[in-house]
Amino acid sequence: MKIIKIPFLLIWRSWFYIMIFITIVIMSPVLFILTLKEEYYPILWKVVRFWSKILIYGMGFRLNFKLDQEIEPNKSYMFCPNHGSLMDGFVLVASSKNPIVFVGKKELEKIPIFGFFYKRVVIMVDRSSAESRKKVYEKAKKRLKNGTSIGIFPEGLVPTEDVILAPFKNGAFSLAIEHQIPIIPHIYYDCKRLFSWDFLKGGPGVFRVKQCNFVNTTGLKSSDLNNLKDKMFSIIYDNLLADPDYMKDTNNSRK
Repeated sequence: MKIIKIPFLLIWRSWFYIMIFITIVIMSPVLFILTLKEEYYPILWKVVRFWSKILIYGMGFRLNFKLDQEIEPNKSYMFCPNHGSLMDGFVLVASSKNPIVFVGKKELEKIPIFGFFYKRVVIMVDRSSAESRKKVYEKAKKRLKNGTSIGIFPEGLVPTEDVILAPFKNGAFSLAIEHQIPIIPHIYYDCKRLFSWDFLKGGPGVFRVKQCNFVNTTGLKSSDLNNLKDKMFSIIYDNLLADPDYMKDTNNSRK
């Protein structure tokens, strides 16, 4: 069985990177034009959302959304999903018709072709630089208009597979308080299991996504940051812990 499965997984994984390369090359002229001006971002979002769905469905995945609360058009939010897979970003993009601007790692700009467009649309942060972290607030303020939201993976990393949820960084919650925008907890139950960072694990299946009730930040101050962060952690952690399919594949533990 392993002799059949391992070659299939390697071919299947390779197909993902082939799709990314081919589609980015094909879309490059359009992406270049749409990243010239910030006003083009809503159109760019539609293109990127379509691209994300191509990658998700092209890998044999399907999406199953459960929405505890609906997003309002022309309103800004802070999206905070758990992070366990390379597919998480594509799932978040596919889940929202409203444009989302990501706050992402500066290191990803080094990826050939992808990095060129990445640095033109993402609010990049160098976590080792206090000045870089400060500039995120300024850049976010410019982008939060006409229904554009912010997306941050609050763990700040992809935890090892034996960890349910890594401790949260402050950034997402500081921004949400600063701009008084609601926070949307997103639960990704299957991305880590079906598209693990381990090339010899995973396979096609259904990505279940739960959009929990929003967490209001109106009236909160910087002194409320830790309580807000703990509340968000508990919402996502408890949902993951209660899901048998998420838990069965690994000996997860809270770290």
